[in-house]
Amino acid sequence: MRDSFGREIHYLRVSLTDRCNLRCVYCMPDQSPTLDSTTHLMTDDELLRAIRLVARLGFDRVRLTGGEPTVRANLVSIVQSIAKTPGIQDIAMTTNGVLLERLAEPLARAGLGRVNISIDTLDAEQFAKITRYGKFDIVWRGVLAAERAGLNPIKLNAVITRGYNENELADLARLTLEHPWDMRFIEVMPVGSIADFQMQSLVTVAEMKQRIEAELGDLEPLAWNGHSPFRPYRIPGALGTIGFISSVSDPFCKGCDRVRLTADGKLRLCLLRDDAADLLTPMRAGVSDDTLLALLETSIYRKPWGHGLAEDLHPRQQVMSKIGG
Repeated sequence: MRDSFGREIHYLRVSLTDRCNLRCVYCMPDQSPTLDSTTHLMTDDELLRAIRLVARLGFDRVRLTGGEPTVRANLVSIVQSIAKTPGIQDIAMTTNGVLLERLAEPLARAGLGRVNISIDTLDAEQFAKITRYGKFDIVWRGVLAAERAGLNPIKLNAVITRGYNENELADLARLTLEHPWDMRFIEVMPVGSIADFQMQSLVTVAEMKQRIEAELGDLEPLAWNGHSPFRPYRIPGALGTIGFISSVSDPFCKGCDRVRLTADGKLRLCLLRDDAADLLTPMRAGVSDDTLLALLETSIYRKPWGHGLAEDLHPRQQVMSKIGG
């Protein structure tokens, strides 16, 4: 499946829920956003039908997101069903890790291949501040449980937010010296009602790299395929790697190969644009698979070239937790 710019679109990010068991400052406003009624969210059958349809269009990768995907009921059986879908070759999940100590092993047995775990700081007090009450030790145990379960390579995500964790970049990077993990540093992105806070809190990748190299020396650049959103580096001699995701300062739209399915059944064509196609309404109206396939093809073909931040086109209708990241 190709869009109008000739990019091959084969990667679906699926938001399983708009619920989350943390309230991270860069993701949610001070007061929790209004959650959709569960009747407005895709059922397991509707979700799996959508995945089967995109697989028929050549999609081979699925990443489960949220909100927080581990709070979705029937998560293990959902993963098991996705793993049995013809054409799907890779299933990954992005999680805050809170429930991973219990779920890592059953998810691995069900067919989950890899996890990205959010860990923005190694300091327990600062962790509670960023997540608004999260406990660092619980997440750390989840990281180790995922590694034991074989969900490798372990990938850790840190959203760098000025005033919260920009001084901890080198400490997080040091994790790769002793662990064969991928440590990824992400620019905060402007979404919804907290977009102004997010842009004021932006730490660019150039500044991140400068801060790390000031403490740890020059980073060794690694091969980049032009499609992955992160640019990889290594601390010389380290077991793991470091990646930078520069969505704002140096976007990678040219190589974008993904679309997003939200928990309420909208196919978002770009993370940072509100434009989306409604799949759930026609599903519940009883349309055929052929009709839905035509809708998917038409929608994916009009995927925009870029995120439009320069034109101030960032999402305003929903916060990040409802989009799926």
